[in-house]
Amino acid sequence: MMNTRAQKLEAFNRLLDIIDDLREKCPWDKKQTFESLRHLTIEETYELGDAILDKNLEEIKKELGDLLLHIVFYAKLGSEEKSFDIADVANDICDKLIHRHPHIYGDVEVEDEEEVKRNWEKLKLKEGKKSVLEGVPNSLPAMVKASRIQDKVKGVGFDWEEPHQVWEKVQEELTELQVEVQTGDQDKIESEFGDVMFSMINYARFLKVNPEDALERTNKKFIKRFTYLESKANELGKNLADMTLAEMDVFWEEAKRL
Repeated sequence: MMNTRAQKLEAFNRLLDIIDDLREKCPWDKKQTFESLRHLTIEETYELGDAILDKNLEEIKKELGDLLLHIVFYAKLGSEEKSFDIADVANDICDKLIHRHPHIYGDVEVEDEEEVKRNWEKLKLKEGKKSVLEGVPNSLPAMVKASRIQDKVKGVGFDWEEPHQVWEKVQEELTELQVEVQTGDQDKIESEFGDVMFSMINYARFLKVNPEDALERTNKKFIKRFTYLESKANELGKNLADMTLAEMDVFWEEAKRL
């Protein structure tokens, strides 16, 4: 059974009390700062991402708890600086959500999800943003950043009209890459390779595929097949480095069938 609203609030209050205790009494927690927690928060976010890709609901629950811990901890640090507390954090996001959803909390009408996204970007510009790209963090991994950039500019109408146009762009970029490969200029090869990847990420968006998730699925598939190959080599008492590609390919094909 799902918890009641009262039980949810009680659980959140319990977490707030525990954070207060730990901050006061635990040597490790007493030493933490915004900066010291930052890399741990990033790590926890990736662990949540893994759990989501694995469709492991139990792990998703646990990783969400770890992230919630970090959010409450940051708010505790903010309150110690007399800058903000958890109520300010919650109220700020509530105000933002109400403001950014005039089709729910106002008299604006929208036809579909795409119009909601366009309105969202227009509202952000009205709030003082100088560019629709301001909301893309500089520290994002390159592939995720490319996806966010493309989503952002799509919100203001800067986009291709049909998937085939994007595929033609991919082919154009591949041709340009091959030209630079022939010249051997490493800097230009890298530049054109980046263009190919950017256009492929764009094409993924038109196919309604998340490129980060798609690549991670392939990573997991490769790891599974390669570890199978390693295990078979061990069974035969062989070292992979001493095997031929043809020998390894036998076990690789076995792994694919499995």
